Order: sequence, then C-alpha cells, then structure tokens
Amino acid sequence: MTAPFFYEKILPDSPGLFTLSEETSKHCVQVLRMNRGEIISLTNGCGIRYSAAILAADKRKTVVQLTNKEWSEPPTPKNSIAISFVKNASRMEWFLEKATEIGVADIYPLFTVRTERSVFKVDRWESILIAAMLQSQQVWKPILHSPINFSDLLKRPFSGTPLIAHCEMGEKIALQHIKPAAESLILIGPEGDFTQEEIALALQHKCIPIGLGNNRLRTETAGLVALTLLQHK
Repeated sequence: MTAPFFYEKILPDSPGLFTLSEETSKHCVQVLRMNRGEIISLTNGCGIRYSAAILAADKRKTVVQLTNKEWSEPPTPKNSIAISFVKNASRMEWFLEKATEIGVADIYPLFTVRTERSVFKVDRWESILIAAMLQSQQVWKPILHSPINFSDLLKRPFSGTPLIAHCEMGEKIALQHIKPAAESLILIGPEGDFTQEEIALALQHKCIPIGLGNNRLRTETAGLVALTLLQHK
C-alpha cells in the first residue's frame, strides 16, 4: 500500500526530526487517524521526496523522522502554457488540475483583448496545483506565475519553442507534427480567440502557429489537448 503523500513547502536538506505544518498534522491525525510508527511521504514540490515515520502524533504539531531522501530531476520535456482566463471559474480550476496531472511546468494566466474574466485566486489555485501534484504522485509542482498581458509575455526572453493556437484562417502546422523540443510554450486564447492583431504580434515574435484539429475547442479543452500532445512527443 502506498504511503499517504503530503506537501511541505520547506523541507530540510538532510534526514532528521521534522515537525509537520498544522495543516498536514491535522490531516494525518484527525482525518487519516494515523499514529506513532506509521509511514508517510513528503515532498516540497521542487524534486525532493522523503519517507517519514511518525514519532509523535499531534493534530497541530506532528513530529516525524525523515528518512530515505530522494531527488528527482525536473521532468523533460519542459512544456509550459500561457492561457487566457475564462468566464467560468470552475472550468479554469478544472484545467489547472488536469494540466498538473499531465505534467505542465509553468502556467501563465493571460490577459488578452477579449479576456472577459480576470479574478486571480492565487491561494485557491495553488492549493489545486498541490492537490493534483500529490494525487498524481509527482514531486515537481508547476510554477504558477502572476497574470500577465499578452504583449508583455511576448517581450520576455524565451529559449525554447513558442507556439500559438488560434482559430483564424491561415497556414498552421498540426501540433503533432511539430518537431519535439526540450522546452515549449503554448499560447491559448480566450473564448473569443486572439484578435488578428495579437496573432500578427505573436508571429512577429517568432511564435509558430499550430492547429489542434478540425473542431473548435473551449479554451480549457484546447489547453489540455495542446499539453497532452506536447507531453507525448
């Protein structure tokens, strides 16, 4: 049976005694009814994973003995996404959960000309990323960036392959035919799509226009399809 898996933002560099956060302590003791001697796993979301034996079970300050430190390199390829806010908050949260499970590296909430909703619930979104990371047994949590304007994102230096998905007519390459890259950034527009001016600006910044199939997809669906295709090249 797999040991229960928890997130602790700060973990020590080497094994030893460690006091769990109140949130993790409460989950261990009050929710899972765990006691002294039982084993859990801990990650900081930055590649470290520890096994830990409970020494003192307390709903506020559970003390564990950290053992068996493991380090995992960041996953490759490194695929990131810049995706417009959508009107329905639950659909955005669904996307964050599924993108994390797939293995996205960075998420940029995007402001575009046609973006209609812009509520950035950073604590709520971070908790979704953490839960999805733990559920999928990963030790790297996606980096959730602050919301950024479309034009400002394009000005940022990027050493990988920038891609843009849009619904306008014009030459596009099917994403599954794009040459695999060590690092990619896919731009996904709002429910009304990118404007022609935004698309032209992206092309000026060397973004490759790509297609995701014949059907018109919702924003969050397009993001998930794009990440899935990128992750399995």
